[in-house]
Amino acid sequence: MSFPVSVGLRLLLVDDHAVVRTGFRRLLEQAGPSWQVCEAESGEQAYVLFAAGDFDVVVLDLSLPGMSGLETLRRLRRRAGNARVLVFSMHDQGVFVEQALAAGAQGYITKSSAPQVLVDAVLAVAAGERYLHEGLALALEQDTAGGESALRNLSAREFEIFRLLAEGRCTHGIAALLNISYKTVANHACSIKDKLGLSNAADLTRLAIREGVVDA
Repeated sequence: MSFPVSVGLRLLLVDDHAVVRTGFRRLLEQAGPSWQVCEAESGEQAYVLFAAGDFDVVVLDLSLPGMSGLETLRRLRRRAGNARVLVFSMHDQGVFVEQALAAGAQGYITKSSAPQVLVDAVLAVAAGERYLHEGLALALEQDTAGGESALRNLSAREFEIFRLLAEGRCTHGIAALLNISYKTVANHACSIKDKLGLSNAADLTRLAIREGVVDA
C-alpha cells in the first residue's frame, strides 16, 4: 500500500533543465509539505548526492548530458541495491520502459502525465511498489507480446552503447563515459550490429531514429 502524503520523504530530482526541476520540485513540495526535495542537473551530480545522502526515492530523467539516465540508474543500484528509482521521461516507447526496469527502476512515468500521477508514483515507489502509468503498461505489454522492436534483443549495456553510437559518440568517448575499456565497447558494437543485422553506422542511426531512441 502506498504511503500517505503526510509521511516525510527525502527525494532526489534529477533533470538537466533548471526550469523543469523547479516546476516539479514545487509540485512535489506542495503535494507533500513534509517532503524534502533535492536537485541534481546531471547523472554525475546525482551519484555524488546519492552517495552522501539518504534518499527515499530518486526521480530520474533518462535524457541527461554526459552520463545518461540509464547508466546513472545502474550505478545508483550498484551503490545501493535497495535504491528506489522512479524514471520520469519524455520517452514512452516500450523498449525504454523495458530497459529501465531491467536496470533496476521501480517505476516509470512520462513527463506528459498528469501532475497527480507523479505524486502517486513517488508514494508507490517509496512504499516499495512497482509503478507504471496505465498507458506505459499497455505499451510494454503490446511490445512484449508482438516482439515489434528489434532492440528488445539487446542487453542493457548493448542498448546504452547503441544509443550513444546513434548520438554520434566515438568508441573512445563511450569507453570513457561508461568507465569501460575501448575493446569492450568495440566488442559490444560488433555484437549490436550482428544482432540487429546492421552493416554500418548509417544503418544504426536510421534504426535508432525509427525506434525513437534519438531524434532525426
